[in-house]
Amino acid sequence: MLTDIIKEDLNVLFCGINPGLKSASDGHHFSGRSNRFWKVLHQAGFTPYQIEAINDIDILDFEFGLTTAVARATSRADQLSKEEFDDSIEIFKRKIKKFKPKYIAFLGKAAYKAFSGKKQITWGLQSEDFCGAKVWILPNPSGLNRGFTLSDLVTSYSELRKTIA
Repeated sequence: MLTDIIKEDLNVLFCGINPGLKSASDGHHFSGRSNRFWKVLHQAGFTPYQIEAINDIDILDFEFGLTTAVARATSRADQLSKEEFDDSIEIFKRKIKKFKPKYIAFLGKAAYKAFSGKKQITWGLQSEDFCGAKVWILPNPSGLNRGFTLSDLVTSYSELRKTIA
């Protein structure tokens, strides 16, 4: 089980699709060896140092938080069913309404596609809010996502950081 790292009025709530098996086992977000989230977050300027997954709660010190769209852990996000996203949307909406982040940064398009019902989604800032939060779509930092190099990820994440600065 992976626990949300969240508090009210965060600048950005980063939303992964679902926990990887290692993260769920460890109880720490983005703890898989090949996951590039913590490295990208630091290199894009969100944190002054690279947080280690075991210290994931430290992200709150910088007014950022972590959650997932679907709670069930899998080795690959494509193992989730449409029904699992459908079953998760109301829980997710309640979370956003309760904690009121300024931005939700979805890591990858899958969860936002499922939650918004949109077929076509672009990277970056979306035109509509989600439960009062601005929505930003970032590439997934998973090591399985080789469509984006580390440099590509840092560039994409830096755009969000510059927007919220």
